[in-house]
Amino acid sequence: MSTDDDADTAADTDANSEETVTVYSDFVCPFCYLGRASLRQYRADREQRDLPDVDAEWQFFDLRGHKRGPDGEVQDDVDDGKDEDYYDQVRENVVRLREEYDAEAMLEFDDVADSDSWDAQQVALYVKGAYDVETFRAFYDAVLDAYWEEGRDIGDREVIVALAESVGVDAEEVHDAIDDETLAAELESQFEEAKKRGVTGVPTFVSDGHAARGAVPPEHLQRLLEGV
Repeated sequence: MSTDDDADTAADTDANSEETVTVYSDFVCPFCYLGRASLRQYRADREQRDLPDVDAEWQFFDLRGHKRGPDGEVQDDVDDGKDEDYYDQVRENVVRLREEYDAEAMLEFDDVADSDSWDAQQVALYVKGAYDVETFRAFYDAVLDAYWEEGRDIGDREVIVALAESVGVDAEEVHDAIDDETLAAELESQFEEAKKRGVTGVPTFVSDGHAARGAVPPEHLQRLLEGV
């Protein structure tokens, strides 16, 4: 998670897209939700300028990986150097950007469940490989919205199942995906690869060798993707 106004998130696209942005994200990051709102504004601006849509290539990131113990559980007592002043700044930035990006549906920072996103990301990885891109995007958006707009615990298996079923994914497949050790290893590998690429926080958007981190405004996305 980043408290500066650097970076991005989210989105849909079509087969005629000429611009591509790689997005590293975690469902539990408020700035990933806000970055998606910024990206949607930027995409709307591109449409008004008769430019092709932007294709977002989602990549996964374990925001709380530094707190994850050998048993896979997040240990909240691990000191990560983030004190109450840090979280006060997060709250202030969330309030400001929620208004700036017309994201009024977003809950207050303290009103969301304290969830571990690993299982949701593992299911998203499964859906990404087993279904078409529209289904993957629908599931990704459903999880992000469930967490930041409805305050649902996306670490709960039954919540993940319900969200997957809402976009046409069978419940049994979801249970199997959560329990799949091969998928877990692949997800861990993607997390490690992101770190090797220099990703230290989310959202991080990468385009043509350049990157931005945080919920940057649409004009920063324009600079990243168009060089202007």
